[in-house]
Amino acid sequence: METQKSHLNYIEDTQGRKGIFAWILSTDHKRIGILYLISITTFFLVGGLLGGLMRLELAAPGETVMDAQTYNGLFTVHGIIMIFMVVIPGLGAVFGNFFLPIMIGARDVAFPKLNLFSWYLYMTGALLAVYSQFAGTGAPDTGWTFYAPYSTDSSTNVIPAVFAAFVLGFSSILTGLNFIVTIHRMRAPGMTWFRMPLFPWSLYATAWIQVLATPIVGITLMMIVAERWFQIGFFDPALGGDPILYQHLFWIYSHPAVYIMILPAMGVISEIIPTFVKKAVFGYKAIALSSIAIAGVGYFVWGHHMYTSGMSGTARWFFSFLTFIVAVPSAIKVFNWVSTMYKGSIDVRTPFLYAASFIFLFMIGGLTGLVLGSLASDVHVHDTAFVVAHFHYIIFGGMGFSFFAAIHYWWPKMFGKMYNEFKANVAWLIVFIGFNVLYFPQFIIGIQGMPRRYFDYLPQFHTGHLISSIGAAILLTGIVMMIVNLMKSRKNGNPAGINPWGGVTLEWTVPTPPPVENFDEIPTITEHPYTFD
Repeated sequence: METQKSHLNYIEDTQGRKGIFAWILSTDHKRIGILYLISITTFFLVGGLLGGLMRLELAAPGETVMDAQTYNGLFTVHGIIMIFMVVIPGLGAVFGNFFLPIMIGARDVAFPKLNLFSWYLYMTGALLAVYSQFAGTGAPDTGWTFYAPYSTDSSTNVIPAVFAAFVLGFSSILTGLNFIVTIHRMRAPGMTWFRMPLFPWSLYATAWIQVLATPIVGITLMMIVAERWFQIGFFDPALGGDPILYQHLFWIYSHPAVYIMILPAMGVISEIIPTFVKKAVFGYKAIALSSIAIAGVGYFVWGHHMYTSGMSGTARWFFSFLTFIVAVPSAIKVFNWVSTMYKGSIDVRTPFLYAASFIFLFMIGGLTGLVLGSLASDVHVHDTAFVVAHFHYIIFGGMGFSFFAAIHYWWPKMFGKMYNEFKANVAWLIVFIGFNVLYFPQFIIGIQGMPRRYFDYLPQFHTGHLISSIGAAILLTGIVMMIVNLMKSRKNGNPAGINPWGGVTLEWTVPTPPPVENFDEIPTITEHPYTFD
């Protein structure tokens, strides 16, 4: 056991490199996963702090702690960090890197050096994004979507921010390519497609979106650079361009990107629920294939972001129809998760609490998404705080709570130590309450007409904004408690053992933490991945 712990917990790697070089030059997929974990957690805290400052400004009408230009800069930076540096890489980069090879019976990913290069690209893009906030003419004020004409006319640091997103996109593409090849070529003997755990299935569907959709946004961002530098008229009508073209190109990527965010989250929930219910997951094939269906249909629904932009009536009803269609495979997953819990022997532990919270919050996000997908109702709530609430219920309530579920589920396997479960449960309760107090009032003020992205507002919206700001403080408190509890366990936690939760997938059969090459002998798979005695 001690020799296994030394691999991940000590500062020397298998090539004799010591200190930080043992980590930043390692091609071991587990160390790279931990590098992503440290990086993404750091950026999450920074992005969350910026969001908290925005909520502080919105706690009362008028200028309180910052002026309008500063608010617009914070808004843009918050979005860039959270979307491109936290949510999109998030689960795949951390837990996909760490556990995908182990869960399919492989010794590493298909391209270990490319995997490390992906992390370097991620860090390069992240540092460029940080640079764009402080250099030259100030933080970009376009919003994280970089909409034209804001991004083509603004005098702020748009180009460094756009190029940062471009580099981060390359990291995403390379990670997706690596996962596709790994799943196709490196599954253990006997692991057919329908003997593969559901988390790898979700990563596989996500990887295809990363590879096929991300180049579109990369090209679009470079078109912004070309227009600003060379006056090529892509989006500026004065140069013969069309700003609506930018919206089409951006959302052709960015709606599939929602599924890059949420599909791995669904995969995590599909792992946690059977483990704590001690039952084979209900409808395994339906969950697996619905991941592919979400990825496929998700390419064709981007237009629902643009109902008020002036597209034809035919296009509007077509996109609305497809938006309702893409909700079906998501509903299949929820139905199957709840059916798995039916008559199960539920062991209510911290990962399960976060997984159950995910289902509850994701259902609210999904049902309110149908309000936005419907033509008649979208016209009334488009670009209001209702959209902000829906977006955060899907992204934070979805990917965020799933990330918290995953870190509590796999933490003992990754680091060999158990955290204090009572403190973890208290933190969960505070996070859950804070999240709903923060975002639910925004549904209400959005229906009442509060626009999103606004620095100031009418007094009639004060109560809703004040409640939201109180919720932000509660949420931040819970997140800090959760992180402190996990970090304390690294030094003071009890030994976790090989299988503290009674899981049945392959990661629970290897030593804790996993050895360098994961397996002494590659296993042969002979049965369904969720077979409980």
